[in-house]
Amino acid sequence: MSLILCVNPGATSTKVGLFEGTTPRQARTLRHPDPELARHPRAADQLGLRLEAVRAFLAEAGVGRGELSAVAGRGGLLRPLASGTYRVDAALLADAARAERGEHASNLGGPIAAAVAGEHGCPAFVVDPVSVDELAPVARLTGLAGVERQSLAHALNIKAVARRHARDRGRPLESLRLVAAHLGSGVSMAAIEGGRMVDVVNPQDEGPMSPDRSGGMPATALVEMCFAPGAERSTVRRRLFGDGGLWSHLGTRDLGEALARADGGDERARLVLETMAYQIAKAVADMAAVLRGKVDAVLLTGGMAHAPWLVAEVRNRVAWIAPVEVYPGEDELLALAEGAWRVLSGEEPVRTYGGGDQGQP
Repeated sequence: MSLILCVNPGATSTKVGLFEGTTPRQARTLRHPDPELARHPRAADQLGLRLEAVRAFLAEAGVGRGELSAVAGRGGLLRPLASGTYRVDAALLADAARAERGEHASNLGGPIAAAVAGEHGCPAFVVDPVSVDELAPVARLTGLAGVERQSLAHALNIKAVARRHARDRGRPLESLRLVAAHLGSGVSMAAIEGGRMVDVVNPQDEGPMSPDRSGGMPATALVEMCFAPGAERSTVRRRLFGDGGLWSHLGTRDLGEALARADGGDERARLVLETMAYQIAKAVADMAAVLRGKVDAVLLTGGMAHAPWLVAEVRNRVAWIAPVEVYPGEDELLALAEGAWRVLSGEEPVRTYGGGDQGQP
């Protein structure tokens, strides 16, 4: 059986997993101390410390050089891509290092995979990066010429959950119309038709609030915020993307804590939570309209899908659209293994990043 290492870098940790094909063998979350990360504020500069942690994990797991069949890393904020599994090449590494579409720890998935794969003589992949772009032309334009909507979403988890739902139903994914909602630290969604994410909710620009992101904001209020005395690009961006959502209203990014406060009689906490659920349901309905209301299922996934109260609130508002199915958590290591295995087993061809497979399909 092929031994696959999967690597998912996050803000303060790197999740790693060993799989025999798609069967989990061992997994761990490698924590990176704040002082270490503070010395390397750019994600690209953290490559060395994260790589050493991954090597230590492999040594402890007893994996010798040459024993891996593939390494799969989470793809970051790369150029717009068709969905699929991509071989990590020089062009991908260069784009990840430049981080022209934004700094994010996921930009290190490809570089870490390439470094470890080079030591084992095996291929390195990224699977369904954040920048998967399958938008229909009508979903791309905005009301201002020259300004287009960007397809940035939790594509890895959304695509994996859609595939699992199709398998559960014994149907090809291409035959289903689905609304998939990833409820995590950011909330992103996709309308899936013909196996493609024909429209998305991009949590950097639009959609519901989440634990630390504001979601969509009134345009006039945003203009005033940007031009307020002393306003700087970095501080405004941080307010929207990191210090928004539950944190802005309640001073916590922890959904469990917010729910406990609401249960304890905190009416402000209850209102904020109800508003977040309300906004999530509105966004689901938007995606259903993309599919002309012909929706086979609404899929709720991500870490917040573990919260029964939130799931129930969203279900109560959207169950009229289609059956609501819940796939809680973010099993992105398994999704990476599945993507690598589809290539290794010949189920689908590997895509090339620098060789013409990238770009809007």
